[in-house]
Amino acid sequence: MQKLSSKKNIIFDLDGVLLDSLKNMLVSWNSVNKKFDLNISFNEYYKHIGIPFKDILKSLKIKKSKFSLIEKQYTTKSFQNLNKVKFYPNVLSTLKYLKKKKYFLGILTSKDKVRTDIILKKLNIKFDVIQCPQKNYKGKPSSDLIKKIIKDKKLKRNECIYIGDSIYDLVMCRAAKVDFLFAKYGYKIGIKNYKYKINKFSDIQKIL
Repeated sequence: MQKLSSKKNIIFDLDGVLLDSLKNMLVSWNSVNKKFDLNISFNEYYKHIGIPFKDILKSLKIKKSKFSLIEKQYTTKSFQNLNKVKFYPNVLSTLKYLKKKKYFLGILTSKDKVRTDIILKKLNIKFDVIQCPQKNYKGKPSSDLIKKIIKDKKLKRNECIYIGDSIYDLVMCRAAKVDFLFAKYGYKIGIKNYKYKINKFSDIQKIL
């Protein structure tokens, strides 16, 4: 990886990087589990956090015919418990610092657009792009969406860095030939360590 000082475009995952949403996920999944009698623990669900919700259901071998109803229940419960979602320490101050330094700031998340927009409004930060799952584009670990951002925003690939916390993020970055920075304080789905990492969100300022 080049020094981070050469990076002008920083793209963030949302959950596990900017946002600690585990309590919200736990309540939402338990609600789904109970209503649809799935008998699938949150620990099993947790292993797949980071990919689109329907892809999680597919990975858990849930019948496709139930996908829409389960997603509706999960989303409804998540909305009802948005108060359980918390930004990690110093997220706002660090983002303000990066904006002041004129960095391109983007979000690429597997969370749906409605909840993403509601959550990010709390930060009052203008991101240059907010990319959620989109029809005709594969979700993580596919590189479709990060390539879309690079193309749409006319970014130089070697000036981009993606900050994530899961193996799905790393696989996506490798496929797109974009440098990856591991948020070690996050959920660590399928990955425990990486050569380029931050131990807390504000560490970004130290390695610019």
